[in-house]
Amino acid sequence: MTDPVGLIGSNHALPALPALGGGRSADQGPGFRQLLTDQIEKINQLQRDATEAIQDLSVGKRDDIESVLIATQKADMAFRLLLQVRNKVIDAYDEVRQMRI
Repeated sequence: MTDPVGLIGSNHALPALPALGGGRSADQGPGFRQLLTDQIEKINQLQRDATEAIQDLSVGKRDDIESVLIATQKADMAFRLLLQVRNKVIDAYDEVRQMRI
């Protein structure tokens, strides 16, 4: 099964972080915000595909329940992974916010 978010086991590396105090140069890849937005859109598409598969099965357009179950599981796993990423980002933010300078 492929990674629903596309980050685990991929051949491309995440964009390098800029040095402290420096701005992003034009030759770097997308930032974290853009990367996260793209992945959320992919997860949303998986959710729409699963919903469409369920609706097709219920009206008789589709008769293979296995593909419906697979689409539903893919959407569920992708959403759970997104929730875990969100939780880790919030935990990191809280930890940085509590640092004493």
